[in-house]
Amino acid sequence: MVRNVLGSVLALAGAAATVLSPFRDWYDGRLGRHYRIDELFTGFTGSRPGTLGSIFLAFLFAALMAVVGVVLRSRLLVASAGVLVLGFTVLWMVRQGESVGSLTVAADGSGLQWGVANAVGGAVLLLLGAVVMPGRHRGRRPARGGHDQLYAAPGSENPDTWPPTQEPGPSVQTSTLPEPEPDPYTGPAPAARREGPPPGPEDQDTAPHSVTPDEGPDPRRPPSS
Repeated sequence: MVRNVLGSVLALAGAAATVLSPFRDWYDGRLGRHYRIDELFTGFTGSRPGTLGSIFLAFLFAALMAVVGVVLRSRLLVASAGVLVLGFTVLWMVRQGESVGSLTVAADGSGLQWGVANAVGGAVLLLLGAVVMPGRHRGRRPARGGHDQLYAAPGSENPDTWPPTQEPGPSVQTSTLPEPEPDPYTGPAPAARREGPPPGPEDQDTAPHSVTPDEGPDPRRPPSS
C-alpha cells in the first residue's frame, strides 16, 4: 500500500513537471512550446508554431498516459510515459546541438535553461514511480501452511462410501436404483435348523380333514329313486 501511494505520487509529480516544461525557457530565452514537433526530426527553424503543434502535444500525451497508468496501477504505462518524455528531450538536445553547434549552460541564461531541466526531471520521476509502484496482482496465492491453502481432490484410489457423505471423491455406488434391503426373515439360520433334532409327530403337518379312499357305493345304503 505504501509503495503504491509513493509510486503514484512520484508519477503524478513527473507528469505535472512534464506538462509545465514547454511553458518555460529551454534555450537562449526560447520557450519549449516554440519548437515544432516535426522539427525534432527535420531540424530547427525560426518559426513559432501553436501550442498543439509544438512538443507540448507529445508531452501532454505522455502525461495522460502516466495518469492512466496510475489509475490502472500499470507500471508499463508509467514507464512508457517516462521513456517517451526522455526520448523527446534527448532528441531536442541533438537537434539543438546541430543548430547552434554546441550546448552550453551559461549564467546569463543564454544556454540550456529550466525548461529542459523540468522535462528531464519529469521523465526521471516517471521512471522512479514505475519502479516503486508494486503493480497489479493478477492472482492471490495461498500462504504455505495457512488455513486458506487449497487441497487437491482425492483420486479414484480413495473412493467415497455409500450412502454419500460430505467428503469429496467418487462414490462406489454407481447405480441409480435403491440399495437392496436385507432378508426380512429373523428365524434361526439354515445351518442351525439342520443341526437341531429331527421333527417329531407333533411337528409334522396333518391334513385338516380325514381322507378315506374311494371304494365305490355303500351296499347298505338304499339306492336313490
